[in-house]
Amino acid sequence: MSAFHDDMAAGYSFTEPTVRLGRPFVDPAAPDTAVEIGIPLRFLNRHGLIAGATGTGKTRTLQLIAEQISAAGCAVFAADMKGDLAGVGAAGSPDDRLTARASELADTWSAASCPVELLSLTGADGVSIRATVSEFGPTLLSKVLGLNETQESSLSLIYRYCDEKGLALIDLEDLRAALAYLTGIGKAELKSLGGISSSTAGVLLRKVSQLEAEGGDVFFGEPAFDVADLLRTAPDGRGIVSVLDLVDVARQPALFSTFLMWVLAELFERLPEIGDPEKPSLVFFFDEAHLLFDGASDAFLDSVAQTVRLIRSKGVGVFFVTQLPTDVPDEVLAQLGHRVQHAVRAFTPKDARALKSAVETFPVTGHYELTETLQSLGVGEAAVTVLDPRGVPTPVAATRLYPPRSRMTPLTPEERAAVIAASPLRPRYADRLDRESAAELLEARIAGDEARAEEVRSRPRAEPAPRRRAPTPPETLAEQVQDVLGSKVTREVVRGIFGMLRRR
Repeated sequence: MSAFHDDMAAGYSFTEPTVRLGRPFVDPAAPDTAVEIGIPLRFLNRHGLIAGATGTGKTRTLQLIAEQISAAGCAVFAADMKGDLAGVGAAGSPDDRLTARASELADTWSAASCPVELLSLTGADGVSIRATVSEFGPTLLSKVLGLNETQESSLSLIYRYCDEKGLALIDLEDLRAALAYLTGIGKAELKSLGGISSSTAGVLLRKVSQLEAEGGDVFFGEPAFDVADLLRTAPDGRGIVSVLDLVDVARQPALFSTFLMWVLAELFERLPEIGDPEKPSLVFFFDEAHLLFDGASDAFLDSVAQTVRLIRSKGVGVFFVTQLPTDVPDEVLAQLGHRVQHAVRAFTPKDARALKSAVETFPVTGHYELTETLQSLGVGEAAVTVLDPRGVPTPVAATRLYPPRSRMTPLTPEERAAVIAASPLRPRYADRLDRESAAELLEARIAGDEARAEEVRSRPRAEPAPRRRAPTPPETLAEQVQDVLGSKVTREVVRGIFGMLRRR
Protein backbone atom coordinates (compact mmCIF):
# COMPACT_ATOMS: atom_id res chain seq x y z
CA MET A 1 0.00 0.00 0.00
CA SER A 2 1.19 3.53 -0.74
CA ALA A 3 1.83 6.23 1.83
CA PHE A 4 -1.03 8.17 0.23
CA HIS A 5 -3.45 5.28 0.78
CA ASP A 6 -2.30 4.83 4.38
CA ASP A 7 -2.75 8.53 5.19
CA MET A 8 -6.19 8.69 3.57
CA ALA A 9 -7.34 5.47 5.22
CA ALA A 10 -6.20 6.69 8.64
CA GLY A 11 -7.68 10.15 8.20
CA TYR A 12 -11.07 9.10 6.81
CA SER A 13 -11.72 5.78 8.58
CA PHE A 14 -15.07 6.87 10.06
CA THR A 15 -17.21 4.27 11.82
CA GLU A 16 -20.18 6.58 12.39
CA PRO A 17 -22.95 7.95 10.11
CA THR A 18 -21.25 9.95 7.39
CA VAL A 19 -22.22 12.11 4.43
CA ARG A 20 -20.41 10.29 1.61
CA LEU A 21 -18.58 12.54 -0.87
CA GLY A 22 -16.36 10.37 -3.09
CA ARG A 23 -12.99 8.68 -3.55
CA PRO A 24 -9.50 10.23 -3.21
CA PHE A 25 -6.88 10.22 -5.92
CA VAL A 26 -3.36 11.30 -6.75
CA ASP A 27 -3.71 10.20 -10.36
CA PRO A 28 -7.16 11.29 -11.66
CA ALA A 29 -7.32 8.13 -13.77
CA ALA A 30 -6.95 5.86 -10.72
CA PRO A 31 -9.08 6.87 -7.71
CA ASP A 32 -8.48 4.85 -4.55
CA THR A 33 -11.75 2.90 -4.26
CA ALA A 34 -10.69 1.35 -0.94
CA VAL A 35 -11.01 4.71 0.83
CA GLU A 36 -14.12 6.88 1.06
CA ILE A 37 -14.12 10.62 1.72
CA GLY A 38 -17.00 11.95 3.80
CA ILE A 39 -18.21 14.27 6.56
CA PRO A 40 -19.32 12.89 9.96
CA LEU A 41 -23.05 13.58 10.27
CA ARG A 42 -22.76 14.81 13.85
CA PHE A 43 -20.18 17.40 12.81
CA LEU A 44 -22.25 19.05 10.10
CA ASN A 45 -23.05 21.79 12.61
CA ARG A 46 -19.35 22.75 12.52
CA HIS A 47 -20.17 24.49 9.22
CA GLY A 48 -18.47 24.31 5.86
CA LEU A 49 -17.46 25.89 2.59
CA ILE A 50 -18.19 24.79 -0.96
CA ALA A 51 -16.08 26.86 -3.33
CA GLY A 52 -14.94 26.82 -6.92
CA ALA A 53 -15.06 28.58 -10.25
CA THR A 54 -18.28 28.77 -12.25
CA GLY A 55 -19.12 25.45 -13.90
CA THR A 56 -16.92 23.25 -11.71
CA GLY A 57 -19.80 21.46 -9.95
CA LYS A 58 -20.58 23.41 -6.75
CA THR A 59 -24.34 23.03 -7.17
CA ARG A 60 -24.05 19.29 -7.76
CA THR A 61 -21.90 18.96 -4.61
CA LEU A 62 -24.55 20.87 -2.66
CA GLN A 63 -27.18 18.53 -4.11
CA LEU A 64 -25.16 15.42 -3.19
CA ILE A 65 -24.79 16.58 0.41
CA ALA A 66 -28.42 17.73 0.71
CA GLU A 67 -29.76 14.36 -0.46
CA GLN A 68 -27.93 12.50 2.27
CA ILE A 69 -28.81 15.00 4.97
CA SER A 70 -32.48 14.61 4.04
CA ALA A 71 -32.20 10.82 4.04
CA ALA A 72 -30.75 11.01 7.58
CA GLY A 73 -33.90 12.81 8.78
CA CYS A 74 -32.47 16.34 8.89
CA ALA A 75 -34.07 19.37 7.28
CA VAL A 76 -32.26 21.37 4.58
CA PHE A 77 -32.61 24.96 3.42
CA ALA A 78 -30.93 26.07 0.19
CA ALA A 79 -31.17 28.95 -2.25
CA ASP A 80 -31.68 28.09 -5.92
CA MET A 81 -29.88 30.67 -8.05
CA LYS A 82 -30.28 29.03 -11.45
CA GLY A 83 -33.53 27.12 -11.01
CA ASP A 84 -31.98 23.65 -11.27
CA LEU A 85 -31.50 22.80 -7.61
CA ALA A 86 -35.24 22.11 -7.27
CA GLY A 87 -34.52 18.95 -9.28
CA VAL A 88 -33.61 17.39 -5.92
CA GLY A 89 -37.36 16.75 -5.64
CA ALA A 90 -37.34 14.29 -8.57
CA ALA A 91 -35.46 11.04 -9.07
CA GLY A 92 -32.50 11.14 -11.43
CA SER A 93 -32.30 9.23 -14.70
CA PRO A 94 -29.31 7.01 -15.39
CA ASP A 95 -27.19 7.66 -18.46
CA ASP A 96 -23.91 6.29 -19.73
CA ARG A 97 -21.69 8.97 -18.17
CA LEU A 98 -23.41 8.76 -14.79
CA THR A 99 -23.26 4.97 -14.54
CA ALA A 100 -19.65 4.95 -15.75
CA ARG A 101 -18.64 7.42 -13.07
CA ALA A 102 -20.47 5.49 -10.35
CA SER A 103 -18.76 2.28 -11.51
CA GLU A 104 -15.34 3.96 -11.57
CA LEU A 105 -15.88 5.01 -7.95
CA ALA A 106 -17.23 1.61 -6.84
CA ASP A 107 -20.53 3.28 -5.99
CA THR A 108 -23.86 1.49 -6.29
CA TRP A 109 -25.96 4.25 -7.86
CA SER A 110 -29.75 4.21 -7.80
CA ALA A 111 -32.21 6.98 -8.57
CA ALA A 112 -33.79 8.73 -5.59
CA SER A 113 -35.62 11.97 -4.79
CA CYS A 114 -36.12 14.10 -1.69
CA PRO A 115 -39.28 15.58 -0.21
CA VAL A 116 -39.10 19.19 -1.33
CA GLU A 117 -40.78 22.50 -0.43
CA LEU A 118 -40.54 25.27 -3.02
CA LEU A 119 -40.32 28.81 -1.62
CA SER A 120 -40.18 32.15 -3.39
CA LEU A 121 -39.55 35.76 -2.37
CA THR A 122 -42.07 36.93 -4.95
CA GLY A 123 -44.60 34.11 -4.69
CA ALA A 124 -44.25 33.47 -8.42
CA ASP A 125 -42.59 30.05 -8.27
CA GLY A 126 -43.21 28.82 -4.75
CA VAL A 127 -44.78 29.52 -1.40
CA SER A 128 -44.32 33.19 -0.50
CA ILE A 129 -41.74 33.94 2.16
CA ARG A 130 -42.04 37.42 3.70
CA ALA A 131 -40.89 39.40 6.71
CA THR A 132 -42.28 42.54 8.28
CA VAL A 133 -40.06 45.60 8.25
CA SER A 134 -40.07 45.50 12.06
CA GLU A 135 -38.86 41.91 12.19
CA PHE A 136 -36.21 42.55 9.55
CA GLY A 137 -34.69 45.24 11.75
CA PRO A 138 -32.60 48.35 10.98
CA THR A 139 -29.22 46.61 10.71
CA LEU A 140 -30.18 44.20 7.94
CA LEU A 141 -32.36 46.78 6.19
CA SER A 142 -29.43 49.21 6.20
CA LYS A 143 -27.37 46.55 4.41
CA VAL A 144 -30.09 46.21 1.76
CA LEU A 145 -30.38 49.98 1.31
CA GLY A 146 -26.61 50.50 1.21
CA LEU A 147 -26.57 52.98 4.09
CA ASN A 148 -23.48 54.36 5.80
CA GLU A 149 -23.08 54.33 9.58
CA THR A 150 -24.71 57.75 10.08
CA GLN A 151 -27.70 56.80 7.95
CA GLU A 152 -28.02 53.44 9.71
CA SER A 153 -28.04 55.22 13.06
CA SER A 154 -30.81 57.51 11.80
CA LEU A 155 -32.84 54.55 10.58
CA SER A 156 -32.48 52.96 14.02
CA LEU A 157 -34.00 56.13 15.52
CA ILE A 158 -37.00 55.76 13.23
CA TYR A 159 -37.45 52.17 14.40
CA ARG A 160 -37.14 53.22 18.02
CA TYR A 161 -39.72 55.97 17.64
CA CYS A 162 -42.20 53.61 15.99
CA ASP A 163 -41.64 51.05 18.75
CA GLU A 164 -42.37 53.62 21.44
CA LYS A 165 -45.43 55.07 19.71
CA GLY A 166 -46.99 51.74 18.81
CA LEU A 167 -46.63 52.19 15.05
CA ALA A 168 -46.45 48.82 13.33
CA LEU A 169 -43.87 48.78 10.52
CA ILE A 170 -45.18 46.01 8.33
CA ASP A 171 -44.21 46.95 4.79
CA LEU A 172 -42.11 49.61 3.08
CA GLU A 173 -45.13 51.91 2.79
CA ASP A 174 -45.22 52.07 6.58
CA LEU A 175 -41.53 52.94 6.77
CA ARG A 176 -41.84 55.59 4.08
CA ALA A 177 -44.85 57.09 5.87
CA ALA A 178 -42.93 57.20 9.16
CA LEU A 179 -39.97 58.90 7.49
CA ALA A 180 -42.22 61.47 5.81
CA TYR A 181 -44.05 62.22 9.06
CA LEU A 182 -40.96 62.54 11.23
CA THR A 183 -39.20 64.82 8.77
CA GLY A 184 -42.29 66.93 8.27
CA ILE A 185 -45.17 67.66 10.60
CA GLY A 186 -43.82 65.32 13.29
CA LYS A 187 -40.21 66.53 13.23
CA ALA A 188 -40.42 67.90 16.78
CA GLU A 189 -41.40 64.48 18.12
CA LEU A 190 -38.12 62.98 16.95
CA LYS A 191 -35.99 65.56 18.73
CA SER A 192 -36.43 63.73 22.03
CA LEU A 193 -34.56 60.82 20.46
CA GLY A 194 -31.84 62.99 18.96
CA GLY A 195 -33.37 63.92 15.61
CA ILE A 196 -32.02 63.37 12.12
CA SER A 197 -30.81 65.87 9.56
CA SER A 198 -32.99 66.79 6.61
CA SER A 199 -30.30 65.59 4.17
CA THR A 200 -30.11 62.17 5.86
CA ALA A 201 -33.90 61.93 5.92
CA GLY A 202 -33.95 62.72 2.21
CA VAL A 203 -31.44 59.95 1.49
CA LEU A 204 -33.47 57.44 3.50
CA LEU A 205 -36.69 58.37 1.70
CA ARG A 206 -35.03 58.07 -1.69
CA LYS A 207 -33.46 54.72 -0.82
CA VAL A 208 -36.74 53.28 0.43
CA SER A 209 -38.64 54.57 -2.60
CA GLN A 210 -35.99 53.14 -4.91
CA LEU A 211 -36.25 49.74 -3.24
CA GLU A 212 -40.02 49.84 -3.69
CA ALA A 213 -39.67 50.82 -7.36
CA GLU A 214 -37.29 47.89 -7.95
CA GLY A 215 -39.85 45.46 -6.55
CA GLY A 216 -38.38 45.13 -3.08
CA ASP A 217 -41.76 45.80 -1.53
CA VAL A 218 -42.89 42.25 -2.37
CA PHE A 219 -40.55 40.83 0.30
CA PHE A 220 -42.03 42.83 3.16
CA GLY A 221 -45.49 42.26 4.56
CA GLU A 222 -47.74 39.81 6.31
CA PRO A 223 -48.19 37.00 6.99
CA ALA A 224 -44.52 36.86 7.98
CA PHE A 225 -42.78 33.54 7.41
CA ASP A 226 -42.30 31.36 10.48
CA VAL A 227 -38.80 29.87 10.26
CA ALA A 228 -39.97 26.88 12.29
CA ASP A 229 -41.57 25.72 9.04
CA LEU A 230 -38.06 25.00 7.74
CA LEU A 231 -37.51 22.27 10.33
CA ARG A 232 -40.12 19.81 9.14
CA THR A 233 -39.75 16.15 8.22
CA ALA A 234 -41.82 14.08 5.82
CA PRO A 235 -44.14 11.30 7.09
CA ASP A 236 -41.46 8.74 6.20
CA GLY A 237 -38.93 10.48 8.46
CA ARG A 238 -36.82 12.14 5.76
CA GLY A 239 -35.97 15.79 6.20
CA ILE A 240 -37.74 18.23 3.91
CA VAL A 241 -35.48 20.17 1.54
CA SER A 242 -36.74 23.77 1.39
CA VAL A 243 -35.56 25.35 -1.86
CA LEU A 244 -35.83 29.13 -2.12
CA ASP A 245 -36.15 30.18 -5.76
CA LEU A 246 -34.07 33.28 -6.50
CA VAL A 247 -34.14 33.25 -10.29
CA ASP A 248 -36.68 36.09 -10.50
CA VAL A 249 -34.75 38.35 -8.09
CA ALA A 250 -31.22 37.74 -9.36
CA ARG A 251 -30.86 41.44 -10.19
CA GLN A 252 -31.30 42.38 -6.53
CA PRO A 253 -28.31 40.63 -4.93
CA ALA A 254 -28.09 42.83 -1.84
CA LEU A 255 -31.72 42.14 -1.00
CA PHE A 256 -31.81 38.38 -1.47
CA SER A 257 -28.43 37.78 0.20
CA THR A 258 -29.48 39.86 3.21
CA PHE A 259 -32.83 38.09 3.26
CA LEU A 260 -30.98 34.78 3.58
CA MET A 261 -29.09 36.28 6.51
CA TRP A 262 -32.42 37.28 8.06
CA VAL A 263 -33.60 33.66 7.85
CA LEU A 264 -30.39 32.48 9.53
CA ALA A 265 -30.60 35.15 12.22
CA GLU A 266 -34.25 34.29 12.86
CA LEU A 267 -33.26 30.66 13.36
CA PHE A 268 -30.62 31.81 15.82
CA GLU A 269 -33.24 33.83 17.74
CA ARG A 270 -35.88 31.12 17.76
CA LEU A 271 -34.13 27.81 18.34
CA PRO A 272 -33.18 26.49 21.78
CA GLU A 273 -29.68 25.51 22.82
CA ILE A 274 -29.12 21.77 22.32
CA GLY A 275 -25.34 21.48 22.37
CA ASP A 276 -23.82 18.94 19.96
CA PRO A 277 -26.57 16.57 18.75
CA GLU A 278 -25.93 13.30 16.95
CA LYS A 279 -27.34 14.92 13.82
CA PRO A 280 -28.26 18.52 13.01
CA SER A 281 -31.80 19.89 13.05
CA LEU A 282 -31.14 21.86 9.87
CA VAL A 283 -28.31 22.43 7.42
CA PHE A 284 -28.41 25.85 5.77
CA PHE A 285 -26.70 26.40 2.41
CA PHE A 286 -25.83 30.06 1.83
CA ASP A 287 -25.30 30.41 -1.94
CA GLU A 288 -23.54 33.38 -3.58
CA ALA A 289 -22.13 34.14 -0.14
CA HIS A 290 -19.81 36.87 -1.39
CA LEU A 291 -22.83 39.09 -2.05
CA LEU A 292 -23.60 39.20 1.67
CA PHE A 293 -20.17 40.55 2.54
CA ASP A 294 -19.67 43.06 -0.30
CA GLY A 295 -19.52 46.54 1.19
CA ALA A 296 -20.57 45.32 4.63
CA SER A 297 -19.65 47.36 7.70
CA ASP A 298 -17.41 45.98 10.43
CA ALA A 299 -20.39 45.84 12.79
CA PHE A 300 -22.38 43.81 10.25
CA LEU A 301 -19.50 41.38 9.72
CA ASP A 302 -19.10 40.98 13.48
CA SER A 303 -22.80 40.15 13.74
CA VAL A 304 -22.57 37.55 10.98
CA ALA A 305 -19.52 35.96 12.61
CA GLN A 306 -21.27 35.87 15.98
CA THR A 307 -24.37 34.25 14.51
CA VAL A 308 -22.35 31.57 12.70
CA ARG A 309 -20.27 30.87 15.79
CA LEU A 310 -23.21 30.52 18.18
CA ILE A 311 -25.82 28.84 15.97
CA ARG A 312 -23.77 25.64 16.02
CA SER A 313 -25.01 24.83 19.52
CA LYS A 314 -28.60 25.14 18.26
CA GLY A 315 -28.14 22.22 15.92
CA VAL A 316 -27.80 24.24 12.72
CA GLY A 317 -24.97 23.76 10.24
CA VAL A 318 -24.16 26.50 7.71
CA PHE A 319 -22.38 25.92 4.39
CA PHE A 320 -21.25 28.99 2.46
CA VAL A 321 -21.19 28.50 -1.31
CA THR A 322 -18.99 30.87 -3.32
CA GLN A 323 -16.07 30.95 -5.75
CA LEU A 324 -13.09 31.47 -3.43
CA PRO A 325 -12.44 31.11 0.29
CA THR A 326 -11.29 34.73 0.22
CA ASP A 327 -14.89 35.77 -0.57
CA VAL A 328 -15.68 34.98 3.07
CA PRO A 329 -14.21 37.19 5.84
CA ASP A 330 -11.51 35.59 7.97
CA GLU A 331 -13.70 35.80 11.10
CA VAL A 332 -16.30 33.59 9.40
CA LEU A 333 -13.88 31.42 7.42
CA ALA A 334 -12.11 30.41 10.63
CA GLN A 335 -15.34 28.76 11.84
CA LEU A 336 -15.86 26.57 8.76
CA GLY A 337 -14.58 23.11 9.63
CA HIS A 338 -15.32 21.40 6.30
CA ARG A 339 -13.88 22.57 2.96
CA VAL A 340 -14.85 21.32 -0.48
CA GLN A 341 -12.78 23.34 -2.94
CA HIS A 342 -13.50 22.80 -6.63
CA ALA A 343 -11.20 24.04 -9.36
CA VAL A 344 -9.77 27.57 -9.19
CA ARG A 345 -9.00 29.43 -12.39
CA ALA A 346 -6.04 31.84 -12.32
CA PHE A 347 -6.06 33.90 -15.52
CA THR A 348 -4.96 37.25 -14.08
CA PRO A 349 -2.51 38.46 -11.42
CA LYS A 350 -5.49 39.08 -9.13
CA ASP A 351 -6.64 35.49 -9.70
CA ALA A 352 -3.14 34.25 -8.88
CA ARG A 353 -3.13 36.11 -5.57
CA ALA A 354 -6.57 34.71 -4.76
CA LEU A 355 -5.35 31.20 -5.58
CA LYS A 356 -2.38 31.61 -3.26
CA SER A 357 -4.71 32.77 -0.48
CA ALA A 358 -7.02 29.80 -1.11
CA VAL A 359 -4.11 27.36 -0.78
CA GLU A 360 -3.16 28.92 2.57
CA THR A 361 -6.58 28.00 4.01
CA PHE A 362 -5.82 24.26 3.71
CA PRO A 363 -3.78 22.04 6.02
CA VAL A 364 -0.24 21.34 4.81
CA THR A 365 -0.07 18.24 2.63
CA GLY A 366 2.86 16.27 1.25
CA HIS A 367 0.75 14.50 -1.38
CA TYR A 368 -0.18 17.51 -3.52
CA GLU A 369 1.24 20.75 -4.77
CA LEU A 370 -2.08 22.49 -4.08
CA THR A 371 -1.37 25.49 -6.29
CA GLU A 372 -1.21 23.12 -9.26
CA THR A 373 -3.85 20.68 -8.03
CA LEU A 374 -6.54 23.31 -7.56
CA GLN A 375 -6.04 24.51 -11.12
CA SER A 376 -6.07 21.01 -12.63
CA LEU A 377 -9.22 19.63 -10.98
CA GLY A 378 -11.94 18.59 -13.41
CA VAL A 379 -15.69 19.07 -13.17
CA GLY A 380 -17.00 17.08 -10.21
CA GLU A 381 -13.60 16.94 -8.52
CA ALA A 382 -12.56 18.87 -5.42
CA ALA A 383 -9.89 19.18 -2.77
CA VAL A 384 -11.53 18.16 0.49
CA THR A 385 -10.65 18.45 4.16
CA VAL A 386 -13.16 17.87 6.94
CA LEU A 387 -13.19 17.40 10.69
CA ASP A 388 -12.61 13.83 11.80
CA PRO A 389 -14.50 12.31 14.75
CA ARG A 390 -11.99 13.93 17.12
CA GLY A 391 -12.62 17.35 15.59
CA VAL A 392 -9.20 17.43 13.89
CA PRO A 393 -8.88 18.45 10.21
CA THR A 394 -8.29 15.44 7.96
CA PRO A 395 -5.53 15.28 5.33
CA VAL A 396 -6.34 17.17 2.14
CA ALA A 397 -7.74 14.75 -0.41
CA ALA A 398 -8.20 15.45 -4.10
CA THR A 399 -11.56 13.75 -4.48
CA ARG A 400 -13.67 12.52 -7.37
CA LEU A 401 -17.20 13.15 -6.12
CA TYR A 402 -20.14 10.78 -6.37
CA PRO A 403 -22.96 11.85 -8.69
CA PRO A 404 -26.24 12.92 -7.06
CA ARG A 405 -29.11 10.45 -7.14
CA SER A 406 -31.76 13.07 -7.81
CA ARG A 407 -32.34 14.98 -11.02
CA MET A 408 -29.59 17.37 -12.05
CA THR A 409 -31.91 19.47 -14.24
CA PRO A 410 -34.86 21.73 -13.30
CA LEU A 411 -38.33 20.50 -12.51
CA THR A 412 -40.82 21.01 -15.32
CA PRO A 413 -43.43 23.79 -14.86
CA GLU A 414 -46.04 21.09 -14.31
CA GLU A 415 -43.93 19.38 -11.63
CA ARG A 416 -43.31 22.70 -9.85
CA ALA A 417 -47.01 23.53 -9.93
CA ALA A 418 -47.86 20.13 -8.44
CA VAL A 419 -45.33 20.54 -5.59
CA ILE A 420 -46.62 24.03 -4.78
CA ALA A 421 -50.28 22.96 -4.91
CA ALA A 422 -49.59 20.09 -2.50
CA SER A 423 -47.69 22.25 -0.01
CA PRO A 424 -49.24 22.44 3.48
CA LEU A 425 -47.71 25.93 3.79
CA ARG A 426 -49.47 27.41 0.78
CA PRO A 427 -52.83 28.14 2.46
CA ARG A 428 -51.03 29.92 5.28
CA TYR A 429 -48.80 32.22 3.22
CA ALA A 430 -50.41 32.56 -0.21
CA ASP A 431 -52.56 35.64 0.40
CA ARG A 432 -50.96 38.88 1.54
CA LEU A 433 -52.63 40.60 4.50
CA ASP A 434 -53.14 44.35 4.36
CA ARG A 435 -54.14 45.61 7.76
CA GLU A 436 -54.00 49.04 9.35
CA SER A 437 -50.52 49.92 10.48
CA ALA A 438 -48.17 52.90 10.67
CA ALA A 439 -49.14 54.33 7.27
CA GLU A 440 -52.86 54.57 8.10
CA LEU A 441 -52.36 55.96 11.59
CA LEU A 442 -49.87 58.60 10.45
CA GLU A 443 -52.10 59.56 7.53
CA ALA A 444 -54.84 60.34 10.03
CA ARG A 445 -52.45 62.34 12.23
CA ILE A 446 -51.16 64.39 9.30
CA ALA A 447 -54.72 65.15 8.22
CA GLY A 448 -55.47 66.33 11.76
CA ASP A 449 -58.28 63.82 11.96
CA GLU A 450 -57.98 62.73 15.58
CA ALA A 451 -61.28 60.92 15.39
CA ARG A 452 -60.02 58.80 12.50
CA ALA A 453 -56.68 58.27 14.25
CA GLU A 454 -58.53 56.95 17.28
CA GLU A 455 -60.76 54.83 15.06
CA VAL A 456 -57.70 53.29 13.39
CA ARG A 457 -56.11 52.80 16.80
CA SER A 458 -59.07 50.84 18.16
CA ARG A 459 -60.11 48.96 15.02
CA PRO A 460 -59.68 45.16 15.30
CA ARG A 461 -57.35 43.78 12.70
CA ALA A 462 -58.26 41.18 10.11
CA GLU A 463 -57.92 37.56 11.14
CA PRO A 464 -54.42 36.47 10.08
CA ALA A 465 -53.32 33.19 8.66
CA PRO A 466 -52.60 30.74 11.52
CA ARG A 467 -49.33 31.45 13.30
CA ARG A 468 -48.02 29.32 16.14
CA ARG A 469 -46.87 32.38 18.03
CA ALA A 470 -50.20 34.23 17.89
CA PRO A 471 -52.85 31.93 19.39
CA THR A 472 -55.55 34.62 19.84
CA PRO A 473 -56.48 37.50 17.53
CA PRO A 474 -55.56 40.90 19.01
CA GLU A 475 -58.18 43.64 19.09
CA THR A 476 -56.34 46.90 19.67
CA LEU A 477 -53.54 48.68 17.85
CA ALA A 478 -51.20 47.96 20.74
CA GLU A 479 -52.02 44.27 20.46
CA GLN A 480 -51.58 44.47 16.69
CA VAL A 481 -48.08 45.83 17.20
CA GLN A 482 -47.38 43.16 19.80
CA ASP A 483 -48.25 40.49 17.25
CA VAL A 484 -46.03 42.05 14.58
CA LEU A 485 -43.09 42.67 16.85
CA GLY A 486 -43.41 39.44 18.81
CA SER A 487 -42.90 41.24 22.14
CA LYS A 488 -44.67 43.83 24.26
CA VAL A 489 -44.42 47.43 23.11
CA THR A 490 -42.29 49.04 25.79
CA ARG A 491 -40.03 52.07 26.09
CA GLU A 492 -37.11 49.96 24.83
CA VAL A 493 -37.85 46.93 22.66
CA VAL A 494 -35.23 44.21 23.09
CA ARG A 495 -33.61 43.50 19.76
CA GLY A 496 -31.41 40.64 18.65
CA ILE A 497 -27.88 40.90 17.42
CA PHE A 498 -29.08 42.08 14.01
CA GLY A 499 -31.49 44.66 15.42
CA MET A 500 -34.41 42.30 14.89
CA LEU A 501 -37.17 41.93 17.43
CA ARG A 502 -36.98 38.96 19.72
CA ARG A 503 -40.03 36.72 19.60
CA ARG A 504 -41.43 35.73 22.95
